[in-house]
Amino acid sequence: MISEKLKNNSFILYISVILIAVFRLLLTATIPLLDKTEARYAEIARIMQETNQWIVLQIDYGVPFWAKPPLSTWLSAGSFVIFGINEFAARFPSFILSIILIIIAGKMAKKSGVSFYLPGFILLTMPEFLIHTGVVSTDTTLEFCVAIMMISFWQTMKSEGKTYWNYLFFVALGLGFLAKGPLIMVLTFPPLFLWCCLDFNRFRELFSKFSIVIGLFVTAIIAVPWYYFAEQETPGFLDYFIVGEHYKRFVESGWKGDLYGSGHSQPKGMIWVFMLIFTLPWFQVVLHKLWKNRTTILKNDWVSFLVLWMFWTPMFFTISSNILHTYLLPITIPMMFLMVHWWEDFTQKKWLIRTALIFPVIVFIAYFSLVATGKLDNYMNSDKYLLEALKVKTENKEIPLYYWKDKNYSGQFYSNGKAQVVKTEMQLDSVLSSNKQLFFVIPTKKKQEIPQKYLDKMTLTQSNYKTSIFTTK
Repeated sequence: MISEKLKNNSFILYISVILIAVFRLLLTATIPLLDKTEARYAEIARIMQETNQWIVLQIDYGVPFWAKPPLSTWLSAGSFVIFGINEFAARFPSFILSIILIIIAGKMAKKSGVSFYLPGFILLTMPEFLIHTGVVSTDTTLEFCVAIMMISFWQTMKSEGKTYWNYLFFVALGLGFLAKGPLIMVLTFPPLFLWCCLDFNRFRELFSKFSIVIGLFVTAIIAVPWYYFAEQETPGFLDYFIVGEHYKRFVESGWKGDLYGSGHSQPKGMIWVFMLIFTLPWFQVVLHKLWKNRTTILKNDWVSFLVLWMFWTPMFFTISSNILHTYLLPITIPMMFLMVHWWEDFTQKKWLIRTALIFPVIVFIAYFSLVATGKLDNYMNSDKYLLEALKVKTENKEIPLYYWKDKNYSGQFYSNGKAQVVKTEMQLDSVLSSNKQLFFVIPTKKKQEIPQKYLDKMTLTQSNYKTSIFTTK
């Protein structure tokens, strides 16, 4: 009976989707928040929930964070209210948004005659999507808003008249401004415009099927108030966020104006390399299929819509040097829809399924191997386990915690914001001369910066592959 079911592709897809989704949910609860990006956004949400300051994001107490809008932070902070302060609560909203997209895509796929679980299988076996199904990140909320906008546009254009999809388009646009800012328009409007240009009659349909005036009012009601109040409470925000984050970050290599880190300088065109790696194996299959059907791509409304949606984002980021592979997340949805569209044409479905499962299986094996050998805490890019061990040794007594030069965001989060920073030798001398017991965190690569006379006053307490914690004698 079981062997017969395993011959059925739909059953394999169903089992794979359930197992991968459950495994991914397990990771959200058991993997510590990782430095630098994920722990940073979790800490911003923790401070928001603690201070009850829901307008101005803070990267530290009293220090505004202007780099991103608040939607993902609101979701994590709200989750903290429900589930408490922990990594699961920080990540759960991202997991839910990804599952909602899978369900929407599954229902669309089922209407086209393929398995409800096929979109979920494709997405959850795509490295970029699987990684972000449960990561504290603004990219997941952006992906969600882009996907809802594009799906709503398509559904509206293919309807007989005005539908709720028409209004959902503008709701998603407003939320997109709160997810990542004006970038939501950059990633959606050009491919929609180009698609309409393929048949100018579509412009007439657009104006007849969309309630543009009411829709833009809905968008403004959703997005504008936060921008207004954020500028009122911290003047200068709009200039930094609009000009700096949305222009200089992408056109200036190694942009020096970043207040919260440094630009991610990459060779121009690196986005395509990321695309080849982080969407394996589906992008390669889609490219092959597009080449075979190159003469008919523009003749099919759905395929041309998806192709423009998928290729616009990497084309836009081709000219940028400051990029991350996470910028590709929005294109995983149209890539999945193209695979669903052509699924029945593939004769080697089992080969595709087996190949796609390689990445999730590798992650599964790596995770349980680290758990079984007890090495998970040593190889995670996080200070969680080190700080937990200190609490056990000190029986939760409040002992001052200091970082050398810079605090790790995971250290801020797991110490509930109590970590402090020592930036100079003079400050270090003052702290160590207080004759009080304290913990001192030193990144392994920066240990040589500490004069030996100060190291002689400390005893190594905990360490992992990247960080050591000392205590004063």
